[in-house]
Amino acid sequence: MTNPYVPILVMMAVAAVMALGGVATSMIIGPKRYNRAKLEAYECGIEPTPHAIGGGRFPIKYYLVAMTFIIFDIEVVFLYPWAVNFTELAMYGLVAMLVFLVMITVPFVYEWRRGGFEWE
Repeated sequence: MTNPYVPILVMMAVAAVMALGGVATSMIIGPKRYNRAKLEAYECGIEPTPHAIGGGRFPIKYYLVAMTFIIFDIEVVFLYPWAVNFTELAMYGLVAMLVFLVMITVPFVYEWRRGGFEWE
């Protein structure tokens, strides 16, 4: 009997070979016509603006959008397997998921209070 992880490892190896092979092939056979315009920074067709000393500060909206993505991503990652095994988990699974949803609601409410869902 073979190890059940062998197919997963083979799939990961094939994916790595294909990804690295694609990058290597494009580096070898891709065009290499560099000029001054291609090497300059590009900002939507206008002249690039200088950056502030120290990189500047990001607005809070940037972090709130990232936090929204993480909240919903984590929620889906845990809700899908729970829904698949709902009958086997019984009451323990229901209580655990309710606790999880309450814990997920805390950053959601924080973001709501900070104005993360108000777009200008």
